[in-house]
Amino acid sequence: MGTVQGAPFLEYLQAQSSRIISDSIEHLLLAVQVLAVSALLAVVLSVLTYRSALASNSLLNTTVVAFTVPSVAFFAIMQPLTGLSVLTVFVPLVVYALIPMVRNTLVGLQGVDEKIIDAARGQGMSRTAILLRVELPIAWPVILTGIRVAAILTISLTAIAALVNSNIGLGGFVFDGLDNLGSFNALNSALVGTIFTAVLAVVADLFFVLARRFTTPRGLRV
Repeated sequence: MGTVQGAPFLEYLQAQSSRIISDSIEHLLLAVQVLAVSALLAVVLSVLTYRSALASNSLLNTTVVAFTVPSVAFFAIMQPLTGLSVLTVFVPLVVYALIPMVRNTLVGLQGVDEKIIDAARGQGMSRTAILLRVELPIAWPVILTGIRVAAILTISLTAIAALVNSNIGLGGFVFDGLDNLGSFNALNSALVGTIFTAVLAVVADLFFVLARRFTTPRGLRV
């Protein structure tokens, strides 16, 4: 039976430490940029449609359909338009992140008690003021949960982006290992990419757990 050749894992980590750090930072920065754009789009689109059942259902169904497109196929569709640039993966990642954000933003806004809205109207608040000062704050915990789910999804999918450009994030380690399976340090390379992508996802999850705790009024915490 053959054996997998390679340096001990800890030695490999030490030797690749500078690349691991730089790729992790790049991976995280790309994910943050994707989430920022997706969150802005999700909130704007949801605010424009949440009062209409037809419009909100159409928006949600559109994001669901887009989500069913395999990531590799989406990258392939983008490549003739944007080449091997970051945009080739950026646009699909933004689209994939939209579904949990749109769904939760719509659920949060549509779930605000009508009695609370009527009370705000009774105090003379405008439609915009009600949205900004009543509906969005009440919906915030649900919206943030959608962003949390999207963050974990985005960090995971960013690793696949190395299929388009091996210099993007931690996925380069994974695909270097898979491309050279059985060769020296191939397993170590794949493990590094997998483990550190998972670490980033766990850190992001903990961040949003804390963010929800510290940004949600005590009366709205569950």
